[in-house]
Amino acid sequence: MKHIKRFRILVMGRANAGKTTILQRVCNSTDKPEIFDGEGNKIDNDIVQGTLMRGHHDIKHELVFKSNPGFVFHDSCGFEAGSTQQFDQMRSFVVDHAATERVNDRVHAIWFCIPMTDYHRTVTAAEKKFFNECDTGHVPVIVLLTKVDALYLTAIRDLLDEGLTTVEAKERAAEKQGKLLEKWLAHVKDELDKCKYPPKGYVTLQKMHQEKADCTVLMEGTANVMNEEGLQMILISTQQSSILLCIEYAVRK
Repeated sequence: MKHIKRFRILVMGRANAGKTTILQRVCNSTDKPEIFDGEGNKIDNDIVQGTLMRGHHDIKHELVFKSNPGFVFHDSCGFEAGSTQQFDQMRSFVVDHAATERVNDRVHAIWFCIPMTDYHRTVTAAEKKFFNECDTGHVPVIVLLTKVDALYLTAIRDLLDEGLTTVEAKERAAEKQGKLLEKWLAHVKDELDKCKYPPKGYVTLQKMHQEKADCTVLMEGTANVMNEEGLQMILISTQQSSILLCIEYAVRK
């Protein structure tokens, strides 16, 4: 473990799942990440944006934030459109980077993002395809329910439909939102836990649009499913979300 210099995470999920925002919060940054190719060469951001506009995307690109270069991220474009080629490229990347002998090229965790803005279609054919057909080996997959704040408006609408006044609906919205989250989280777990390669954990994320959003629950949720204590410590020492988390894991060790 002492030879591993950076913690590498593959971030997956459909478009507009809030992936970039989460990475910014994890690295305590509002800037865009620097992007490098698989050989460590920096790529001009304008070139990257141009390829994205044309629909091209390279999962091999490394995303690194200056504020915390201890993390290396890979972003997998969504394959909800049913592109077999995109899925095969993603699976090949996962297999190669899970088993590579080059320790600093290994992927250590996968975050699979499902936005609650699409709560009516949380688990689609794309999610089922991934968790039934992609064996990530020892690399744990954590499902992140993102944009949970979107359920607040749903809660307001539901309460108004029940006959409450606007004032009453706002007073009870937080409670209703919590119940909606419980409902959809249970639904996602029920669907994905039946798959051949189910997730190792689930995390719900709120208020990620706020610059000072707390990512402790994400860091802790990821660390708890790591199958090697050394990797846990690398993750905890790299994260900047919580000093208390560092102390807690140091005491455990």
